[in-house]
Formats: sequence, C-alpha cells, structure tokens
Amino acid sequence: MERDDSAKQQEQRLVTLWTEYAPRVMAYALRHVDPDTAQEVVSETFLVAWRRLARVPDDPLPWLLVVARNTIANLRRSAHRQSRVAVELERFRHVAEPATAADVLATERAEVLTRLAALTPTEREAVLLVAWDGLTPRQAARVAGCSVPTFHVRLSRARRRLDTDPPVRADPKTPRPVPFAGGTA
Repeated sequence: MERDDSAKQQEQRLVTLWTEYAPRVMAYALRHVDPDTAQEVVSETFLVAWRRLARVPDDPLPWLLVVARNTIANLRRSAHRQSRVAVELERFRHVAEPATAADVLATERAEVLTRLAALTPTEREAVLLVAWDGLTPRQAARVAGCSVPTFHVRLSRARRRLDTDPPVRADPKTPRPVPFAGGTA
C-alpha cells in the first residue's frame, strides 16, 4: 500500500510539474527551435524529469530549462551528424554514378573492350589510368611505377594503336582485358 501511495505521489508531482512548467519550457524551446522540435524538446524534458523525479529540486524551472537546453544541444548534434552522413552519402552517390561510358551501346562497348584487349598490358594500363581513372600523366606514371617520359611513350603508343588499328570484331577467343598489376615495361 505504501508503494502505491509513493507512486501516486510521484505521478501527482509530475502532473503538477507539467501543468505549471510545460508552457514555460515550451516558450524556452520555441525561442531556440522550430515548433515541431520544441514539442519534442518539451516531451524529452519531462521524460527526464519523470526518470529523475527524486532529483528535481523544489524550484524546478531552472532545472527543467537546463534539461531543455541539453536536449536542444543533443538534437543539434544529432542533426549535424545526420547532415554529415547525408553529405557523405551524396558524395558516394556521385562517385558510384555510372560513368558516361556506361551509356554507350553494348556493341560499341564490346568494341572498346576488344580494342583495349588488343593493347599490350602496359599500353592498356596507360590508357585506363588517364582516360578512365582521370589521372594526370604524372600521377599515372607514379601508379604505373615508371618515369613520366616513359609513361608518355606508353600512352602515345597506345593512342596511336587505338587510332590506327582497324576495329576488331569481338571474337569469343579474344582475351578480355585484365587489370594491370603494375611494374615496368
């Protein structure tokens, strides 16, 4: 029976806190956030008050406003994290978008792959580093493990072969391009 009286007293105290101070906590929240978020702040504030009812001082307004301020700060941090995640997701979406080469007809794509397969591994790597990976010749030379002049020679040979060699029709026996593991040529 004593426990029931204690629970009823706690419930009555919370109801009194809500009745007397909820409008003032709402006014405080509205000065700092939009109306929808302010309602959330008030709800969270009184949830904390319910959980820590024994610690709520006799003059509860300052304590409630501190809880509201902390709740607002937590919501802002959460919004900032969500914003950072959204920016990262947008960056990943941009990176993961199909390249313009993905719009090429299947037959043209097959021809490009066949022509790339006809290049030597070092020539193919030179073309792919510059054309598909978007590296400068200096950056590509570093990736390929050769000097910049050597890389320019590889790239020039590859471009010349791609421009002058007749188009090769896709043949099932023609090897598919394979990633170049690096090294020198």
